[in-house]
Amino acid sequence: MSALYDAVLTGDATAAAEAVRQGLESGAAPLDLVEREMVPAMDEVGRRFGCEEYFVPDLLLAARAMKTAMEQIRPLLAASGAHSAGRVIVGTVKGDLHDIGKNIVASMLEGGGFEVIDLGIDVPPQTFVEAVRRSSPDLVCLSALLTVTMTAMKSTIEALQAADLRDKAKVLVGGAPVTQRFADEIGADGYGENAVAAVTLARRLMEARQPA
Repeated sequence: MSALYDAVLTGDATAAAEAVRQGLESGAAPLDLVEREMVPAMDEVGRRFGCEEYFVPDLLLAARAMKTAMEQIRPLLAASGAHSAGRVIVGTVKGDLHDIGKNIVASMLEGGGFEVIDLGIDVPPQTFVEAVRRSSPDLVCLSALLTVTMTAMKSTIEALQAADLRDKAKVLVGGAPVTQRFADEIGADGYGENAVAAVTLARRLMEARQPA
């Protein structure tokens, strides 16, 4: 495969940035670099993670390489009017300061062609509400790493409901203490047990929204 594919797969951010630069200089289309090299590389990262050939540190490195590569490509895609796979708001809920899992998901979504709006950590429900109203996303991804902050996911969904925005975007939840049962209990539209599963679910939900 290409140098860019290998750089993302091995988590070499410096090599990924250089491969993108060389690819663009040689006339490669920005979208082709994403769809033909970076997305397949992240798909392979996900496969290896699922097979326990890769672990969380490997995901972190691959996500960083992807994010670094996208820094050059993102403005070019925007300028060309390239179609986004979907718009996603991501954030770690109120009271939780952990962002590793969120950052991996955000980077992998970006690599998959999604427009990602990252609200950061310790995000209050009302901030999610305002972001949904302002940005009209297709998906909202809520992250929590602590059992005591999981309830903020429920509060966020309730806030979206109260603002009459609940049907405007699908809500996905994830994080170490989160389970499918909890996702069902709070009325989320989906649950990802890890970053790879979350991105796979995001793609599936977007495909389901496409007209037949």
